[in-house]
Amino acid sequence: MAAVRLLSYNIRSLRDDPAAVARVVRANAPDVVCVQEVPRFWGWRLQRRRLARACGLRIAAGRRACGLAVLAAPHVRRVAREFHLLTPDPGLHRRALAIAVLEAGGARLIAASTHLDLADGPRLRHVHEILAHLDRARDRHGAPVVLAGDVNEEPGGPAWSLLAERFQDGYAGAPAGGELTFTARDPKRRIDGVFADPAVRISACGVPPDDAGDHPLATDHRPLLAELALP
Repeated sequence: MAAVRLLSYNIRSLRDDPAAVARVVRANAPDVVCVQEVPRFWGWRLQRRRLARACGLRIAAGRRACGLAVLAAPHVRRVAREFHLLTPDPGLHRRALAIAVLEAGGARLIAASTHLDLADGPRLRHVHEILAHLDRARDRHGAPVVLAGDVNEEPGGPAWSLLAERFQDGYAGAPAGGELTFTARDPKRRIDGVFADPAVRISACGVPPDDAGDHPLATDHRPLLAELALP
């Protein structure tokens, strides 16, 4: 089994303290980071590159649209990448799915990042679309899937429940560290998740310690760290 540390993080377009974001990421020494709300307006390419460099990582997947990216450590090899726009809804932000097919320690992983809608109906519909995209990616690349992101819904909601039926809910199965991810300053809700195929062993998942006090400085979400073992 190959060990992988995967971090999920909504960074609010780096509108708060980009240096604190980088410090949070580096403090957790991830192999893979699934990022939501990466910059997508003026100078977005440069901002993303600077972020990846400051974190000691590189960009493995993501486009300008929808503010999604997957970052990977230098020792993690990118095999392929995909990006899928989800069906639009008038008056709502466009949603998407960023996928990086990665190899670490001789094992392959499909790491996917998404950010779901605040509206109930579009959120649930998009989960169905995401599951179909991930099924096809799994068949194409012959690797297990880990989906991470900002669900904008708490456990027990219809979209979260559908994800938990198809995948392991990381924190529910192997709680370690904090549970609540939003807001960073006063966390009261668990709306960020890491969901993994049954073939992936999750040994720990939760909000990591914040010894430096950077979580409330960096963004409005707390990060979510998962310790994974890949077949």
